[in-house]
Amino acid sequence: MMISSKAKHRIKQGIRAENPTVWVGKEGSTAQIINEISRQLEQREIVKAKILQTALKNEEARDIAAKMANQTGATLIDVRGHTFVLYKPKKKSKTAK
Repeated sequence: MMISSKAKHRIKQGIRAENPTVWVGKEGSTAQIINEISRQLEQREIVKAKILQTALKNEEARDIAAKMANQTGATLIDVRGHTFVLYKPKKKSKTAK
């Protein structure tokens, strides 16, 4: 899904002051981390995650963030240092009759 640069900027501005809600440890993108990110994306649409130094021995932060975005079906908004932001719009729920 493509997001305009204006939308990306708005998302970045909105989450800038928030603390990360997910920390990626030395195991990297485990099933637990992916499930937690997916759960938070469903609730909030936006997740800010921080990659701990121990996870960066074998991979770059951007590679880890891109892998997480791919595995959760989210869009990678920004990578700054060891912190990244993912966005996934909520699904429109179909109301029952």
